[in-house]
Amino acid sequence: MNAAVAAPDFDLEATLACGQVFHWVRAGAGWVGAVGETAMSVEQRGGRLVVSAGLETLAAHYFALDHPLAEIRATFPADPAMTAAAEFCRGLRIVRQPAWECVATFITSAMKQVPHIAQISHTLRRRYGSRREIGGREIFTYPTAEALARLSEAELRACALGFRAKNLLGAARMVAEGAVDLAHVATLDDAAARVELCRLPGVGEKVANCALLFGFERVRAFPIDVWIERVLRALYFPRKRTVTTARLRAFSAEYFGPFGGYAQQYLFHHARKTWPRGRSLS
Repeated sequence: MNAAVAAPDFDLEATLACGQVFHWVRAGAGWVGAVGETAMSVEQRGGRLVVSAGLETLAAHYFALDHPLAEIRATFPADPAMTAAAEFCRGLRIVRQPAWECVATFITSAMKQVPHIAQISHTLRRRYGSRREIGGREIFTYPTAEALARLSEAELRACALGFRAKNLLGAARMVAEGAVDLAHVATLDDAAARVELCRLPGVGEKVANCALLFGFERVRAFPIDVWIERVLRALYFPRKRTVTTARLRAFSAEYFGPFGGYAQQYLFHHARKTWPRGRSLS
């Protein structure tokens, strides 16, 4: 039996296909995936989400239906690039990912494109996660830090992780042993949380900011990877031949304001979907 959740100002497809989360798959008119340990199917019908009965609260929380998008958009700078991106991405929300799943996924994302990140996520889930079933479809949860910590580097390399295997294994062991306590990280301010996350192997400033934004709901965090760096250079520094990454970080932190993470995701998704093929980010 299904139930409906009110979802005004929401675009399910943009939210799931914008490169913030990688394991959801299309199923008929909707999508299926796991929210933590729970399998979920979700379909958008106008201003409502249709989910399995009993999962309404979980769906509303995961998809951040309480985020006031109109107020968030009103904080964006009113330049042409940001205005176009905000209009294109209307209804895209930053989901609330489980912290470990988010940290681990972005550790595995280094120098990988979205389809490859998704492939790695599904492989790890199938081999080391827990099986669920919904609507006759198999769904697998993301493996816990404890489950991954018991593996060898060779086992993780067999999941097409390459050099990322060592980092993921090291991070899993630190989290499983409590050397880095993600629950404690959630209590810290942004700067201190970023420092603590950077203690994990494979976590630099970019991955830490991704984790803060997508896994700890720090909506000011503005991750800058190679793709968003290209966007910033092209749209905000088009006539400057040399702009350092440090300059881009300082500019982004100040210019995009208290919801910089939303601005970042909108700029990235808009460019990825609308730039000519020669400038593609996908």
